[in-house]
Amino acid sequence: MPVSSTGHMILADELVRMNVSEEFMDMFLVVIQLASIIAVAVLFFKKLNPLSPGKTPAERRQTAMLWVKVLLACVPAAVIGLLFDDILNGLFYNYITVAAMLILYGVIFILLETYGRHRIYEVTELGGLTYKNAAVIGMFQLLALIPGTSRSGATILGAMILGASRPVAAEFSFFLAVPVMFGASALKLLKFGFDFSGFELAVLSAGMITAFAVSVFAVKFLMNYIKKHDFKAFGYYRIALGLVVFAYFILKK
Repeated sequence: MPVSSTGHMILADELVRMNVSEEFMDMFLVVIQLASIIAVAVLFFKKLNPLSPGKTPAERRQTAMLWVKVLLACVPAAVIGLLFDDILNGLFYNYITVAAMLILYGVIFILLETYGRHRIYEVTELGGLTYKNAAVIGMFQLLALIPGTSRSGATILGAMILGASRPVAAEFSFFLAVPVMFGASALKLLKFGFDFSGFELAVLSAGMITAFAVSVFAVKFLMNYIKKHDFKAFGYYRIALGLVVFAYFILKK
């Protein structure tokens, strides 16, 4: 959902302290999100699989074109993320940035939906997204390198600004996350290494299983919800969560 997993995990980490190293926690907070992407792959397997036997040759070509657009949209974040991952984390991974981004993009969601409530979206099918659209959505994904923005939030906003309907924007955002999170998880695992203790392996497994189960529900809920509703509720939720993050850390001092 477009509400920033980072914002939630910062609060969760404060409330549920685990007896693990800082290095493990840095890896854990990224890799458990891979389970969410596996949930997307399972739920949309037929749509994402260009070799599906039930598809016509034309549908297979369309699926292959969709993957090209997804990979094209991944390029900006992949390049900048690889080059500046540690720098960006050092500069922006703090509660002030996370809370501010939660609130800022919550306001943007509300404004977009308020002033565009009568808008007729031109792109109502995934195939309607052009390669140019995909490249621009990829630029929006760069915004998510700042914690608290929400990768799905940034890409959904970008797609809607370009004329994509809510379901198309959400689906493309889901699909865009597949290579992004596989790449980000691989990078974190390589940095951490694969020498897990039994306890660390149990913690990571529990986190991933939980994330997968919750994500199956969350994706189904979101796709059904946006068929009848807009994203305003998520905007208000983001603002409320941002204020909670601010209040928690200010009162904690």
